[in-house]
Amino acid sequence: MLLQELHGHKLGVCVSGGLDSRTVTKRLIAAGCDVACFVADLGQPDESDIDDVRVRMEATGAPCTIVDLRAEMAEACFATIAAQATYDGGYWNTTGLARAVTVRGLLAAMRAQGCSVLVHGATGRGNDQIRFERYTNVLAPSMHVYAPWRDPELLAEFPGRTQMAAYLQAHGLEAKVVRKRYSTDANLAGLSHEAEDLEDVETSCLIVDPVMCVWPQQAPDVLRDVTLRFEHGRCVAIDGVAMAPLPLMQLANAIGGAAGIGLANALENRIIGTKSRGVYEAPGMELLGTGLRAIYQAVLDRRASGLFAQMSRLLADATYDGRLYDPAPRAAQACIDVLSAHASGTVVLGLYKGHAFVQAIRECAATLYNPADASMEASDGLNPTSSQGFVEIQRCEAVALARAGQISLPPSLPPALPPSRRGAEHPHVVATDLEHLGRPAVVVGETDVDAPHTSIAS
Repeated sequence: MLLQELHGHKLGVCVSGGLDSRTVTKRLIAAGCDVACFVADLGQPDESDIDDVRVRMEATGAPCTIVDLRAEMAEACFATIAAQATYDGGYWNTTGLARAVTVRGLLAAMRAQGCSVLVHGATGRGNDQIRFERYTNVLAPSMHVYAPWRDPELLAEFPGRTQMAAYLQAHGLEAKVVRKRYSTDANLAGLSHEAEDLEDVETSCLIVDPVMCVWPQQAPDVLRDVTLRFEHGRCVAIDGVAMAPLPLMQLANAIGGAAGIGLANALENRIIGTKSRGVYEAPGMELLGTGLRAIYQAVLDRRASGLFAQMSRLLADATYDGRLYDPAPRAAQACIDVLSAHASGTVVLGLYKGHAFVQAIRECAATLYNPADASMEASDGLNPTSSQGFVEIQRCEAVALARAGQISLPPSLPPALPPSRRGAEHPHVVATDLEHLGRPAVVVGETDVDAPHTSIAS
């Protein structure tokens, strides 16, 4: 949609109270549009009082509604932690996660007030435009979307922040351009810092002044122990104190942030195909995610772990791409729910200057770990002689691969046999020693298969 197409619609504007939000809102009012503003309260740590946003927006002349989505955001955090759904480079994609919660929550409020157009202030070069619009499309197909920063008229009128500030000042609103070294997006799950000086990859990430965290070198020189209790893939208590998801996430953020964990500097792959640099804070996500990962290692077998990894990647991509409510990620989440059903136990973590490590796992009833089976000492567990048959079966496959000439090593490795034993037509490979098996030698790789005489080789 373009500006001239908005008349006759009631507009619901997603706002944060910043320069962009106020400029767009005031410009739409000046164009004669029916405008209402909506703020998502996601537990933003950089807003000491979310009501300040309402005050700033109502000064433009539009009514403003605050929608409390903190509990929903906490639940989204727990679902992402349960899925271990980290994105490119292994960071917690807190902004993508927040967009799913924001659009779903604000759409309900907008429709209740009769809005027929959702307005967002995402740039035409980033991911958020896709997230806002795709979630609107799938959750409210009849709702239109207006993106002012893709409208040629507004782009020409406001090419930069200086012009925005001048416009607001001309309408009697306080506005000033503050030179920022980067921009920040924040919610309960964490913060994303990007743009401006951070766009230069040669600029140190240390220019960022963390909000939830401290840089590791600023963390205390004392090891901090923290005990986490998990039930079915969800943390239910910290240091023995049971809490609901929202206060638990807030406490996890405080504990992890003080220790300097959950900071990441990533060059990620954007939805539109470009690269983007970001510095991320997610101390609570990292704290709880590290603890739960230890439980998964105890209760998931190898094949379940492989399936879990696939579903985790699918959900991470869906979060980033704005597709969390699509059929595939919903099915993946159902799979995660099954795999996490036995993920209950207590984990003791050690936190020290940016590091979180597992000290102990306790009270994990569904653990697959049996010390007697794994011990190198004599025990009543697995009988070591019972492995003989399995080893011989494995050998059968290995010898078949060698006999078929399918085994090779990189030519940079030293030969396993002297040059005289190498195949004349293959100077970089050698003949496998199968002669003692009663078969002619074959050219394979630079290795000498030492096949012991067993019944299966005859």
